[in-house]
Amino acid sequence: MRPLETGDPIRLGPYRLLGVLGEGGMGKVYVGQDHAGTVAAVKVLRPELAHDTHLAQRFVREALAARAVRSPGVAAVLGAQTEGGRPWIATEFLAGPTLDQIVDRHGPLDDPRLRALAASVARTLRDIHAAGFVHRDLKPPNIVLTATGPRIIDFGIARPEHGLTLTTTGQIPVTPGYGAPEQVLGRRVTPAADVFSLGAVLVYAATGHRAFQGAHVAAVQYEVVHGEPDWQGITPGQHALIVPCLAKDANLRPAPEQIATVFAGPKKADAVWKRGPVADAVKEREREVRELSAPLLTTQTGAGPSRRRLLTGVAAGGAVLAAAGTGTGWWLLRGSGSGRHRTELFTYPPAVKTPTARLLSADDGDYIIGGSPEPLWTTTGVTSGRAPGPLPIRDVVIVGNPVTGVVALNAVDGKRRWSAPTMQMTCRFLSLSDRLLVAADDAGTLHTFVPSTGEPKWTAKADVEMLLTSDAEAVYLLTKDQRLRAVGRADARIRWTVPVPADFRGKFLPRSVAHRGRLVVTTTTGHAMAVDTGTGRTEWTARGLAKDRYLFPAVRDGVVYLNGRTLSARRISDGGQLWSHTKRHYYDSRNYEWSRPCVYGDMLYSSACDDYGYPYGFGLPEGKKRWDGGLAVNSNDHPIVLQGNGVWLLDGSTVRAVSKDDPTEVWSYDLQSGADDTAFAAHGNRVFVTTPTSLRALPVF
Repeated sequence: MRPLETGDPIRLGPYRLLGVLGEGGMGKVYVGQDHAGTVAAVKVLRPELAHDTHLAQRFVREALAARAVRSPGVAAVLGAQTEGGRPWIATEFLAGPTLDQIVDRHGPLDDPRLRALAASVARTLRDIHAAGFVHRDLKPPNIVLTATGPRIIDFGIARPEHGLTLTTTGQIPVTPGYGAPEQVLGRRVTPAADVFSLGAVLVYAATGHRAFQGAHVAAVQYEVVHGEPDWQGITPGQHALIVPCLAKDANLRPAPEQIATVFAGPKKADAVWKRGPVADAVKEREREVRELSAPLLTTQTGAGPSRRRLLTGVAAGGAVLAAAGTGTGWWLLRGSGSGRHRTELFTYPPAVKTPTARLLSADDGDYIIGGSPEPLWTTTGVTSGRAPGPLPIRDVVIVGNPVTGVVALNAVDGKRRWSAPTMQMTCRFLSLSDRLLVAADDAGTLHTFVPSTGEPKWTAKADVEMLLTSDAEAVYLLTKDQRLRAVGRADARIRWTVPVPADFRGKFLPRSVAHRGRLVVTTTTGHAMAVDTGTGRTEWTARGLAKDRYLFPAVRDGVVYLNGRTLSARRISDGGQLWSHTKRHYYDSRNYEWSRPCVYGDMLYSSACDDYGYPYGFGLPEGKKRWDGGLAVNSNDHPIVLQGNGVWLLDGSTVRAVSKDDPTEVWSYDLQSGADDTAFAAHGNRVFVTTPTSLRALPVF
């Protein structure tokens, strides 16, 4: 996460060290490269601890465990030195996100991916146990999702079977909520302890919440030993498969081989990792690792990117996992020469952690069903009716103001963090992987900022009229002369500019999507068009899809969902229709038009509209109705927002919340503002609502 410092080694064994990936109480993990160009994560014991017999033995044990396991589901050990000097272990890089990152970013896994995860991890545990070890610390951050499937990392506390859990200092080195009851109690463990951890991991992967929760560590550990898992969000079929893994009695838990068998999907089930958001993240990281492994080049001659450019490019597109168990990280090296300043513009920290608010409970007396809750906070004078809706980015929420331009407020209390007065607010602003905010000034120049601090980064003269959307490669926009343009995120250069059909000009909506190599744009007149994100070439168009409503796209797993006269699912690659829904008006032969579609996990939400909207939820990918909101709201084109346990709707100047499980209205909040001047979004168990004069943060149940 930072350059080499005074005292850091330059070389360990065959590896030249390039930067620091991370560090903990025992040591540091560096990024290194050998003579053949192979990039490795090199974990090193701190020099001041090398003489501590207990810690040195633990380090040696980790090296032995990692080398002893022969399995495609763990990171390969490339080399190790455990005697003399500074002990180190070199392991392969795993280019991919951890399970907790995917769930945090994209929501719980669907059933096929959950089954593939369970079967793959179970097979890897079988291999670990066959080598005579118990991992002892299986948890979402220690599972990396790669193109070939899940990989288990971090053997830091792995020990031979039947070893005691307690250390010599009496500490319990297990992660609360994932360690088995026998680990919590300090008893001897068997491979069954890893099976319990796998069960807890699967609950988290399927629901997004932990199986065992509590106000503090002791409460969580008590629940592990004595309580019942939180099964909310688990389907009956998943419950039947996971519940044996979480048996309190280790003897009642199934063997990993049994788990792999019962969770096994159809033939080629592992292909689920080759599509969808996981595949997109993996491909981006694989590309960056290939660049990182390339021979040294120089920017001063114009031949190509420098080593520092390659390293910081990895940070820009997404973190690369060190298989030695350090989690994710970004790093930069000290450079020199004419390219230094430009390189620093493309170097920025990883996204900060989201400060999550507490979910309110009616049972605890936090609110009265049917009442209006008090907002968490209210800030005035920071927004405008002409500004786009609020944009939450982890620990801040971005709004627009005619005087102060783009403004970032603290998500927790609404206090101002920073502002950029020269940014125009009407063209919209975008989040780039939650690491950068992109906005534009009156001249049409793109500007990027670190969301939490406002630190300016790269700019690009792009003649921006309207920001549309972004993906891992580029920012997509509409120019002032009504052309589509792509600007690369890694170099701020214009990649392509293409004209658009005459009936699209002047009618674009700022709610486009980019997914699986396609940019889908829509118009106020009901037209849609998909272009290739690499070239700008038009791939398909669909006209006249909506009459009385604006047309909006939503995407998931290679499918684009469009509203209008029908609620339809189309292949994003060629526009071929997969299914559609119509809903006939209850008192005549007319059909309702559908409102803006919104996708959350395996659910699609939209409203059948005339003067009022009637919200429904449809299961994906099949499109069958699963949820009926049970109420009518004023017809509008605002999104339907899912947050906490509620589905949130904007009804004129009132925010309404309906339980996603029980179609009854839980509460409403009157904004006392004009219906056309309100907008809302949600993140971190908060619903952010803007009016022309204020921004409110509402609590979530």
